[in-house]
Amino acid sequence: MIRSVALVRVAAVSVLAALVLGGCAKDTVRYGDARGVETVTNQFGSTDLQMIAEAMTRSLLDAPVVTAHNLPIVTVQEVRNKTSEYIDTRAITDSIRAELQKSGKVRFAVDAAGMSNQREEIDRQQDDEYYDREQVAEKGRMVGAQYRLEGNITSIVKQAKDIKDVYYKFNLQMWNIRNGLLEWTDEKEIRKTTTKG
Repeated sequence: MIRSVALVRVAAVSVLAALVLGGCAKDTVRYGDARGVETVTNQFGSTDLQMIAEAMTRSLLDAPVVTAHNLPIVTVQEVRNKTSEYIDTRAITDSIRAELQKSGKVRFAVDAAGMSNQREEIDRQQDDEYYDREQVAEKGRMVGAQYRLEGNITSIVKQAKDIKDVYYKFNLQMWNIRNGLLEWTDEKEIRKTTTKG
């Protein structure tokens, strides 16, 4: 009987020690490859964003609107998210803009989202007596864009028992602002399937 009580006490102390040590264990954090394929879920993720940005950038750089003109000036509008999930579409257009800018073949005018900040900065310089009057940004000197880049992303989700299939379609267009002509368009499709078990 005494031996049984001792064994129970030892077991209880062991369980308690395991709980305390387990609760104190630190999470392991490590860096991963930012360009590696992400397969955590079938929701829109970093790999999808990178594939879309690369495909759209390559296509646009080969388009006559870019190859035939001398540094077209583009403004980027928001991409409309027509999916049922949250997707940061600004991250997609920012990546496309960054790659196009690096190419040296496209210039960008301030977009609608940045216009408020642009106006505030010009007003601040104009109204502040500490700025050299010959160096301040003048009103009426901004360059207007020749082309507007806009698009949308849609998805179709199908689920049956243990399989979930998600189809994404990203479409991007470049419109001539002066005459309203569509100068370029392309799309990228992605399908992701998850099987449980």
